[in-house]
Amino acid sequence: MSKTNKFVFWGLYIVAWLIFVGLSIEAGGLTVNFFFSLYKPEFVQNLYQKLDLTEMYNSRRLAFFGTYGFILTISILKACLFYTVITLMHKMDFSKPFHSFVSRQISKISYYTLSIGLLSYIARQFVKNLVHHSFVPDNLNQFWADSQAFILMGAVIYIIATIFKKGVDIQNENDLTV
Repeated sequence: MSKTNKFVFWGLYIVAWLIFVGLSIEAGGLTVNFFFSLYKPEFVQNLYQKLDLTEMYNSRRLAFFGTYGFILTISILKACLFYTVITLMHKMDFSKPFHSFVSRQISKISYYTLSIGLLSYIARQFVKNLVHHSFVPDNLNQFWADSQAFILMGAVIYIIATIFKKGVDIQNENDLTV
């Protein structure tokens, strides 16, 4: 690998770590927010993103748990996605890139990405349904605004994972014939 490519790779590796740390902090903050909204709802205004759903909790508990379930699941999946990217970048061997580990990691990345997209789409429809039932959440769209992008990205990464899997099969076959 050339010096420029190595520099870009390590730059992207650092960016992936920064994104992972940010997403982990977001997931942790939302989890703390969830528990405070259950036990001490008066502190929610002082917490992360000021995600105050106490009105929903008081009127429709099932909607509250469903909405928070979507929010927490999506944020945790995003953190897991970038952890998988980091482990792929850390353990990838450029002298032999078509390895079964790389193929598995790319498949995991595609599954995480597709899951985030589908859950985001379902959550957006769920919240739209809540709007029709006289509950209007103003600040919830930020958690699933990019659902179509994740679905499309998941499909593209799945195609790349399939190509990598075929590359691993061909490389293993060539290793056996030599």
